[in-house]
Amino acid sequence: MFSLIFRVRFFLRTVPALAFSAALLAGPVTGVAFAAAKAGVTDIRVAERGAGTRFVFDLSGRISFKIFTLVNPDRVVVDLPEVGWRLPARPLPRAIGFLRKLRYGLFKPGVSRVVMDVTGPVRVIASRLLPPRDGKQYRLVVDIARAAKKTAIAALTPPPPRRAAKKTPPPPVKSEKRGGNKRVIVIDPGHGGIDPGTLGRSGVREKQITLALALAIGKRLQRSGRYRVVLTRKRDVFVRLRDRVARARAVGAELFISIHADAIKSRSVRGLSVYTLSETASDKEAAALAEKENKADLIAGIDLTGETPEVTNILIDLAQRESMNQSVRFAAGLVKELRGVTRILRNTHRFAGFAVLKAPDIPSVLLEAGFLSNRYDERILKSGKYRVKLAAALARAVDRYFLRVEEAYRN
Repeated sequence: MFSLIFRVRFFLRTVPALAFSAALLAGPVTGVAFAAAKAGVTDIRVAERGAGTRFVFDLSGRISFKIFTLVNPDRVVVDLPEVGWRLPARPLPRAIGFLRKLRYGLFKPGVSRVVMDVTGPVRVIASRLLPPRDGKQYRLVVDIARAAKKTAIAALTPPPPRRAAKKTPPPPVKSEKRGGNKRVIVIDPGHGGIDPGTLGRSGVREKQITLALALAIGKRLQRSGRYRVVLTRKRDVFVRLRDRVARARAVGAELFISIHADAIKSRSVRGLSVYTLSETASDKEAAALAEKENKADLIAGIDLTGETPEVTNILIDLAQRESMNQSVRFAAGLVKELRGVTRILRNTHRFAGFAVLKAPDIPSVLLEAGFLSNRYDERILKSGKYRVKLAAALARAVDRYFLRVEEAYRN
């Protein structure tokens, strides 16, 4: 049975690598070609206008744009070329009119995105780019009104005429399985770009903490010379959940570590926790956290209609169960190492259905590095010295895990 599972896991790793590489060479055609000018967004304003709501984006230059709506939940999305965000030092617009919440960031290389959560079905009734006048900059004005009923996806694209452009693929990865005899480890900094994650007490964003910690872990593992480390993102850019998993499978990852930080109402709670995949959550808090993290694609303004389960046959199920067993073994060793260097939660190893842990052939864990809602946790997570200490503990856990794997293989 072990041999059968091993062959299935090898097949599952090899096929996605070929498919992922092919996708990089021949992606489908999309509709909008963005201008190359590097403009910036200098302000965002929202106001009620009659029975509708108006959004005004101040711009430092002329740019093209695309606007569309999404449902389940209802959102208005504005796509721009990759721009700089030079907004005033004041909070983003609060709920007003149809607007519930607004966020922005780099959606993918070459495309910046603004997502407006709205109170119900809406339609875009007008959009126009106004030229500079009377001392004002370029302004993108978008008017929305209530829609009679929900539509699937309503797109509104202004001049200039649309030209075909190749779809920007996920950040490129190498399709080879490993370099030499090095073990391949994928480190996944949670959130990024338009998806900031949770917000700390001082204003630090989860996406900043996860990237900084992932870079520290990657540097520590690479230094040993025993591992090839791949990060799902190396900068502040959004990466879809399924693309994170696809990247890990494309490079033949033998271990997948996703990095996150949490925030809750109780500001006194602090400490780390480690999650592994399970169909049943270990507790209500674990279930709620998994539900929140699995909404990352919705936060970034992605249409998720028509998604189908990846795991559909018994061989894949067997391989996934073996990977889950390996995940639990690594998690146990990781908890042991972390306990010696920092504070951990009482029930540290938890189980939940995180989408990013569902690669059927890769042992995977999710590390919640602490609570940004806690003043002390936030402070130490912002410390480079502390991140180096965590990275060293994680590296020791990785070393011991692969030592046991090699011993089991020899036996």
